[in-house]
Amino acid sequence: MPVPEIPDEYLGGYARILGEVAATGRRLTRDELESRRALGREAAEAGFQLRALVGLHLAATRAAWPSADATDPASTDCVLAAVEQCVDSFAEGFERAQRLTVRREEAARREFIDDLLYGRSDLGRLAERATRFGMRLSRAHAVAVATGPQAYTETDSVPRQVESALLARFDGREILLTTKDGRLVCIAPGSQPDVLRYFAKQAHAATDGGRVAVGRPHRGPGGVVQSYDEALVALDLGDRMGLDDPVLYAADLLVYPVLTRDRQAMADLVRSQLGPLQQARGGAEPLLKTLSAYFDAGCVAAETARQLALSVRALTYRLERVHQLTGSDPSDPMHRYTLQTAVIGARLLDWPAKEL
Repeated sequence: MPVPEIPDEYLGGYARILGEVAATGRRLTRDELESRRALGREAAEAGFQLRALVGLHLAATRAAWPSADATDPASTDCVLAAVEQCVDSFAEGFERAQRLTVRREEAARREFIDDLLYGRSDLGRLAERATRFGMRLSRAHAVAVATGPQAYTETDSVPRQVESALLARFDGREILLTTKDGRLVCIAPGSQPDVLRYFAKQAHAATDGGRVAVGRPHRGPGGVVQSYDEALVALDLGDRMGLDDPVLYAADLLVYPVLTRDRQAMADLVRSQLGPLQQARGGAEPLLKTLSAYFDAGCVAAETARQLALSVRALTYRLERVHQLTGSDPSDPMHRYTLQTAVIGARLLDWPAKEL
């Protein structure tokens, strides 16, 4: 691709300044230095590269040099000092403009992601803005959310570390990484599940064992919001259900939202099936914990006893006590499903810590 030619206007009287410096030995005035900065800002906004602009100045220096008295060392020193002042001021203006552009781009990117995750803004306008960041919202996208022991911002080392790892492995044009409410958020095309799997691996390591949840892929701007919400729900379910998996997939947890869709019905089930456990010595919590461990262990008594640091005899006594109080036998397949569903409901509703 040919490099665009840089107009001489970005030199702005550079040869004249060198000629005057060579003749008088003066230094650049404040106005001249400010004009160099202004030219640097204009060149940056026009999209030219600083390396090419410095080359333009050096070429102009060579072209103007014969007008200086090359036999006078003092004159040479003055001209070289003027070249240094000119190029330094020009580069300062260029870099200021670039920093301002980066801040504007970052602000626009942040605003876009906020609108995208919360479903704000006109959908057509949102899709139009998405192309600026390499996203085609007509396609399916999925969102992963990572949480750690502390809240993170985009300037922290953890998000930068994860982002560097992602960009080193994948094309970053269709990947958006940001922080939201102290969590790391990654948006990627639904056709590239490897991106979110790799994000989960890197985020888990960078957050010292934090948890990651991945929403399902959905199409359109609303699909990003839906996937983001699914990931947040999965994180919440992981905490409430005491799940140990470091990476949770919303697709694997669909049964839990179904169970809690009718909250009143679930509360009635918990009260009717597990409410009698409150009559036990020490309340319902020890027996509820026993049932939960029993079901998680696949109803294997020896494994459950090991997890609870109990003898098998003590475990058997607890299960019999559950049977006595509730009328349901955890070892009976006919009773087991209802009891297990009630135990899941208790976890989801945070019972008995919260009244139903």
